[in-house]
Amino acid sequence: MSGGFTIRGTLMQTPTPDHLEVRRDCVVAVDADGLISSVGDWAGERCDLELPDTSILFPGLVDTHVHAPQWAQLGTGLDLGLERWLFEYTFPLEARMSDLSFAATVWDDLVRGLLDQGTTTAVYYGTVDLDATTLLAETCVRHGQRALVGRVAMDHPEGTPEWYRDLDAESGVRASAESIRQITALGSTLVGPVVTPRFTPACTDAMLEGLGELAAAGNVPVQIHCSESDWEHQYALDRFGVSDATALEGFGLIREHTVLAHCNHASDDDLRLIRERGAGVAHCPLSNAYFANAVFPARRALEAELSVGLGSDIAGGSQPVLLSQCATAVTVSRMLEDGVDARIDANSRGVVGSRIDTIAAFWMATRGGAELLGHPTGLIAAGRSFDAFVVDTAVSGTALRIWPEIDDDDRVFEKVVRLATASDIGAVWVAGKEVGENPSRP
Repeated sequence: MSGGFTIRGTLMQTPTPDHLEVRRDCVVAVDADGLISSVGDWAGERCDLELPDTSILFPGLVDTHVHAPQWAQLGTGLDLGLERWLFEYTFPLEARMSDLSFAATVWDDLVRGLLDQGTTTAVYYGTVDLDATTLLAETCVRHGQRALVGRVAMDHPEGTPEWYRDLDAESGVRASAESIRQITALGSTLVGPVVTPRFTPACTDAMLEGLGELAAAGNVPVQIHCSESDWEHQYALDRFGVSDATALEGFGLIREHTVLAHCNHASDDDLRLIRERGAGVAHCPLSNAYFANAVFPARRALEAELSVGLGSDIAGGSQPVLLSQCATAVTVSRMLEDGVDARIDANSRGVVGSRIDTIAAFWMATRGGAELLGHPTGLIAAGRSFDAFVVDTAVSGTALRIWPEIDDDDRVFEKVVRLATASDIGAVWVAGKEVGENPSRP
C-alpha cells in the first residue's frame, strides 16, 4: 500500500535502551505521505490491514555500516588477518564493480535481500568507481530502501593498491563532489549521499582535509572507520600523534550525524568528543570478533549518552540479518563482562558492568541507529515515517517457535530477535510503501 491506511495488531518496540513496549490491538494510522498520523488502541473500527494473532509489527531495522560490494564475498576469507583479507578478497572485488553489469546484479540482490530481512535503512560504502556508486543509489531508489550511499575515497600509496585508488587527493575530492551531485540529482527523499573516506590509513592528509571541507560546504553527512583495531588505533597515534577520533575531528570529519564505524579502541575522551560533536558509533559486533582485537563497550557508550547504532559490516560481518547482529551484540557484551582467558582470575578477568540485553541491542538496531543518522524512523510513533516490518511467529520450517504455555512478552520478543530470519518476515514498509519480495501475510 502506498496511500493512507490503517493497520491493527500487536506492536513491539524499544523506545529506550531499557524498555520494551508491547501494545496489543494497537491501531497505527499512516497518511498518504507515509507518515504516522496516530498510534492508538483499537476501538472496534475497521482497519485496512488486520494482523493475525501470530504476527507482530516492529519498527524497521537501521543498518549503519554496510560495504555494498562485499555482498558478493559474504562468508569468505574470515580466517585471514585484515590486510590479507582486504588485498586478496576485498579490493579486487570492489575494483571489479567498475563492470556495471556485474555491479547491477550485486546491487539488486543486496538491496532486495536486506529489505526482505527487515532492513529498511542502510548506510552503504560504495566503491571508488563513481558510476558504480551512483548505480547503487539508483538501485536503492528503485526498490524503495532508505539509504545513505557514499563513493569510497582512498588515495594513500602505502595503504591502498595502485590498481584500486584515486589518482591523487584533488581528483578524489572532485569525484566525491560529483558523486554527491549525481545522487542528489536523483531527487529521492529516501536516498542521499554521504562523504566516505575509507579510513585514515587509506587517505592522505590532503584527501581527509578536502573531504572535510566538502562535507561542511554541502552539509553532507560523513562515514568513516575509527579506531577499529590495535593496528588502526596505533597507526593514527604514530602518524598524527593523536587518536584517530582527534585526528578526524581536526580534518572536519567528525560532524553532526557522522557515522564512525567500530571505535573499539576509542578512549573515554574520544567517546566524549564524538558525543559533543553530535556524531556516533556504528557498533559491528560480529566483524569486530574477526578484525577489531577487542569488544566495543556498548554499555559504557550508552551510559555516556553516546549515539550508537548497529551495523552488519557486510562482509566482515558474515551475518546480514540485523536481528542476528542484535543477538551477537548481547553475546560479545557478555564476553567482555566475563572475560575470555580462564588463566586469569575470575575477579579480574572481565570488565564489570559491560553486558547489555536484547532490548538494548534492538534499540541500537532501530531508534539508536535512526537518531545517529537524524532520520525520523526507528519507532512507531506519530509524526515519524512508517518504516516497519511484520514477523509471523507461526511460519513452519523455521527455528522461531512460540509456546503460549511458557512464553510471555519478554520471551517472545527475545525469541524473535534471536531467531527470526527473512523466512519469518512478511510485509516490509518504507515511508508507508510496501517494499521487498515477501508478500503481506494479513
